[in-house]
Amino acid sequence: MPFRADRDVPGLIVKFGDYPLHHGGVGAIRSLGRLGVPMYAITEDRYTPSASSRYLKRAFVWPTTGAEEPAHLVEGLLRIGRRIGRPTVLIPTDEEAAVLIAEHQEALAGRFLFPRVEPGLPRRLASKQGLHELCVEHGIPSPTAAFPQSYDDVVTFAEKARFPVVAKNREAFVRRTRPAVNGTTRITTPEHLLVLARDWGDEPGVILQEYLPREEAEDWIVHACFDQDSVPLAMFTGVKVRSWPPHAGMTANAYVVDNPELADLAARFIKQIGFTGIIDLDLRFDRRDGQYKLLDFNPRMGAQFRLFENESGVDVVRAMHLELTGRPVPEGEQRAGRRYIVENIDLPALLAYRRSGYTTPHAPAKASGTELAWLAGDDPLPFLTMLARFVRPGAKHLYQLWRTNRRGGTTSTTTK
Repeated sequence: MPFRADRDVPGLIVKFGDYPLHHGGVGAIRSLGRLGVPMYAITEDRYTPSASSRYLKRAFVWPTTGAEEPAHLVEGLLRIGRRIGRPTVLIPTDEEAAVLIAEHQEALAGRFLFPRVEPGLPRRLASKQGLHELCVEHGIPSPTAAFPQSYDDVVTFAEKARFPVVAKNREAFVRRTRPAVNGTTRITTPEHLLVLARDWGDEPGVILQEYLPREEAEDWIVHACFDQDSVPLAMFTGVKVRSWPPHAGMTANAYVVDNPELADLAARFIKQIGFTGIIDLDLRFDRRDGQYKLLDFNPRMGAQFRLFENESGVDVVRAMHLELTGRPVPEGEQRAGRRYIVENIDLPALLAYRRSGYTTPHAPAKASGTELAWLAGDDPLPFLTMLARFVRPGAKHLYQLWRTNRRGGTTSTTTK
């Protein structure tokens, strides 16, 4: 490596909610751990893949739902900080953690290091409505969207909308306490929409969004880390080949592909809104009008971030740690052509995509290298732990999602 990380400043993986099979957390532990940075993680129990990594110094077992009172979560973080005993870089892996850190910066600043950002901005970016409003304000293309305030609004929408449409939970924290849908849901008919809406209550917490036909679209990813002046320290672009659940869920297979137009769009948007820290963007290129439309803005590390690395060996997590510890972030071109595979979900995704009509013409014919989400020769236990925990419940879950997709609705937990 052409740089050295500060080994006196540990990293802490922060997650709220029950999702033990999270390869992004394992990737972050390995990324900084291989540089000699002491790594800690919040885990659901002692037998998660993250807890088994050779690069993890200690797992703090703290089962949460993400629906707890913020004061409780802040106090829990501070308690962990006291046990670590020295300033520690926080690495959130979900929106709830990113929002909590941003909104309680003063309380956490004594124990932790993190990018300083306008306190309300991450919550607005994680909100589907807030993101849509920011896109409109700054001229960033995004799918047409509606935000019903009542059942009558849904009825009115159903009478005029062109189906299929997509329904998503509107706010990050609300999806934990009062989820309207189980992730991104494709709705094929007005009748289907009205049946679902009967369970949404007096104030539906959903966004109803234009569906971009998979046959006319290509999914792109942007991962980046920005400094306090909203200038990119590291910027990466790639094509999503497959996801699980299909077309709406977590990345299962992707390639690094240079896309200066997309990088410029992302950098311009970040500068306009004044964000600092790590971002994970999902965009869909609509071949019908030639526009990249922003679907999701995750104000934190994405699960597939290890797809991306520049020629100096910098990924977004390393860039953030270097920046927060006062060290220069080496520049370099991204390593184009690299492939990323999430072993436990790519096979079912491959089977599901065979007749989907979705194509990725920008993906290279041959990978220049492959990064696996779970299996690593220098750290094999997370892969084995994942297999042990995944086989029975994982197969059942994948089957249920496949059946849902066959019926015309697609659900996902896209935030992990």
